[in-house]
Amino acid sequence: MKIGDKEATAALRTLRKLQAKLGALTDTGDGADIQKKAELLEQIQAVQAEHERLRDQRKKMEKKVPLSSLPEEQRVTQLLPLNKMLTDTVKRIAYRTETALVALLLPHLKKEEEARALVRELLVSSADIEPDESAGTLTIRIHRMACPAHDKAIAELLNELTNLAFRHPETGARMIYVLT
Repeated sequence: MKIGDKEATAALRTLRKLQAKLGALTDTGDGADIQKKAELLEQIQAVQAEHERLRDQRKKMEKKVPLSSLPEEQRVTQLLPLNKMLTDTVKRIAYRTETALVALLLPHLKKEEEARALVRELLVSSADIEPDESAGTLTIRIHRMACPAHDKAIAELLNELTNLAFRHPETGARMIYVLT
């Protein structure tokens, strides 16, 4: 939303509220009603004029700003091709990982969208990591989800991941996943 849009929208909102107040006034037959209506009409006319002024001002604004017109410190910088390739690769790997986890969750949930949302929630949820050097394990304790059905599905997913016997790439510790 552009800068002029906020003010114009606020003026329109105020105008509609005033018009609603005017419409809600009932005619009781005494002079107090006429005075209130006259005041509301004056306010409505002032707000309408302000709204028109803001709309005209917004129409005069340029829709696109050329990059060359911005000061050097405000210009957007593009990633170098190598940095962009690295960023795209990381995004692709993250998406493939998410898709693989969704595939493991699908037998326990009804919809793919629900599984994808649950995987995203899982990937940002809190966890405790407990290394056990003597046993050669690394236990990852995932905190429970908000819904018991999601807890059940996540517990099944974590069991499957534990059964796959992943190893930590640096220490070689076997990774154990637990829902706590």
